[in-house]
Amino acid sequence: MYRLLYDHALVHTDPEAAHHAAVEAIALAGRTEPVRRALKGTVGHLGGPVRNPRLLAFPREIPGVLGLCAGMDKNAEAVLGMDALGFGFIEVGTVTAHPQPGNPRPRLWRHPDMRALRNQMGFNNDGAAVVARRLRELRRSSAGRAVVVGVNLGKTRTTPLDGAVEDYRASTHEVARWADYLVVNVSSPNTPGLRELQQVDALRPIVRAVRDEARRVSGREVPVFVKLAPDLEAGDISAVAAMVGEEDLAGVVAVNTTIAHDLGPGGLSGPPLHDRAREVVRLLRRDLGTRPVLIASGGITDAASGQALLDAGADLLQAYTAFVYEGPLWPGRVNRDLARASAVGSAGARGGG
Repeated sequence: MYRLLYDHALVHTDPEAAHHAAVEAIALAGRTEPVRRALKGTVGHLGGPVRNPRLLAFPREIPGVLGLCAGMDKNAEAVLGMDALGFGFIEVGTVTAHPQPGNPRPRLWRHPDMRALRNQMGFNNDGAAVVARRLRELRRSSAGRAVVVGVNLGKTRTTPLDGAVEDYRASTHEVARWADYLVVNVSSPNTPGLRELQQVDALRPIVRAVRDEARRVSGREVPVFVKLAPDLEAGDISAVAAMVGEEDLAGVVAVNTTIAHDLGPGGLSGPPLHDRAREVVRLLRRDLGTRPVLIASGGITDAASGQALLDAGADLLQAYTAFVYEGPLWPGRVNRDLARASAVGSAGARGGG
């Protein structure tokens, strides 16, 4: 029913207005306890926690392998609602040290023939201090404390590249104590110069500042990840993987949107990205080795496409675009399907042993 509604009505609405309306509706559902409980017990019911020893890096158990990408709940307004719909973990943001409006509109486009989205949002968000207040309020409830929440950190547009270290440190100072993990986003194509920070010499001092500040303000080791673009060359991917090991980071999130298209400005997400995402995940797992966690996104439309990324070496998955096209029943359904596939695989392995 949702897909029919989307293809015949919603697709004709303004994409950004539809995005805001959806987030507001999901936020309202999350704030309304009877609705939230009903959703979580039905459409958001998951198949059991993820069993993976690498995930011991996280401070709490992860209930489902598929989580929500950054970019949907930019300002941490709908965490409980997203959890109720069946995402195993929620990544909010991208958050910057200072509030900013993002790029001029239009800046979000649908490509329904490919089930894809293209965006040039530019890290529009309320700023780290406001997001931190919302996360602090979230953690005051037992339901809010139970959700696995990551925070995706970006550079403020007006901050020059040589000020990036302190900009990321300032964001970390605000949000780290409320986050289960942090992601250093240096891979969005929509902030001028940002992708230059993927070079190891520029990236290393940033991740050190984030890790050290997170430890200082939270009193614990907060897992720190780096988010990479799909457009990096293999040598650059290997260099970042080596740095992750050298700096003892939690892992990598792969991949962000791609600029390898001729559709117009901005980064493309959705099924056109899947093959490249799988290749990047395969390269990263080869170079990372066995310990770091690898969170994969890019073109996941169902359990089979998610499983392809897991088979390539990912530990967890994230999605956004398919959620827009497939609707509120989609995340819980995919998580349940993946949990069943994992159970069958484990049973088969035991039987074969």
